[in-house]
Amino acid sequence: MDNSTTIQLSTSEANEPVRFVAYGQTRQGGRRENQDSMLSAQTPFGLVVTVCDGMGGGPGGKTASSIAVREIVAGISEANAEDERINIVIKAVHRANMAIYETACQQPPLQGMGSTATVLLINEESAIVAHVGDSRVYQLRGRRKAFRTFDHSMVFDLVRQQVITEEQARLSAQSNVITRALGLRPQIDVEAHELPYEKGDRFVLCTDGIHGTMPERELIKMLADHGSPLPVVLDNIATTIDDLGRDSGGGHDNLTIAIVDTKINSNLQPPMSKQTKTILLALAALCLISLVFNIVQACQSEPQAQEQQAAPLPTTTIDSICVQVDTLASDTSAASRQGHAATLKATLKQALSPTPEADKPQQQEEETK
Repeated sequence: MDNSTTIQLSTSEANEPVRFVAYGQTRQGGRRENQDSMLSAQTPFGLVVTVCDGMGGGPGGKTASSIAVREIVAGISEANAEDERINIVIKAVHRANMAIYETACQQPPLQGMGSTATVLLINEESAIVAHVGDSRVYQLRGRRKAFRTFDHSMVFDLVRQQVITEEQARLSAQSNVITRALGLRPQIDVEAHELPYEKGDRFVLCTDGIHGTMPERELIKMLADHGSPLPVVLDNIATTIDDLGRDSGGGHDNLTIAIVDTKINSNLQPPMSKQTKTILLALAALCLISLVFNIVQACQSEPQAQEQQAAPLPTTTIDSICVQVDTLASDTSAASRQGHAATLKATLKQALSPTPEADKPQQQEEETK
């Protein structure tokens, strides 16, 4: 029995264009209880979707994850409109952390309970992503991974230090040991990002019961199925994981996944990629080299051009120009100044024009050679 629940996480008004399409599915897996929780809502700041994975003996795990999703959505919905959206999400996760912690302090049977958290707050401006623990958020573009959160876990600390690979971390017996969780302490460090997105991007929120069951490449291949409706994609993934769990003897983890498809481009533009920066820098370098080369060539050829083309002005011409400049400067009559200016212009034009007679000997010499 799969004990699955599939829900539509996004809605739009009849007269409004569809900006986001979201569905989620949760299954009990091989456990006696499903300690995962999932919730979504339309808020003044955009669509919020959150997936949390509870932990703790007895009813603690389910209680913790239920508090987490409820307080996260409430914290965002009730936030101050003057706050930045990324701070709104961080504060909402802090609110959930404190609510779980205080509940555990007030009810001794629940002490030690905690929860992971993933949050997506998306509107026309951008997508805000936050997480605590080893539940993940993916952003897929086509069939590739554009973004993914980095697990707060013992084995992923080793991945960060390049001691082991991500696949070795997934297969490790310590893969479920997390280094951050909601509810264990009064304060929590929340990792958050603001992301641009493009039309057709797919955001995925999932617990480790999803991403820990197969190599990431295989999971992304299943997630990137854009030819099937989202409920079908969700059901295919959950059924495959359930089958893998049963084939391995059962007892596999709860599995919860939410997918949000974007139908518009975000107002926030993506930063320039490293490849584009490299190409632009290379082009700029080539332009600079070409400019320097042209300047050097021009400097080397200028003396030769001056020797060949620029003959010195005769002394009588220079004297004539100086006299006309003096006369033009001292004349107070506007009409007279115009006449002197015209004469000066004609003299300069004649002085700077090449003399055909001066070119003839050179032409005859070249013809003789």
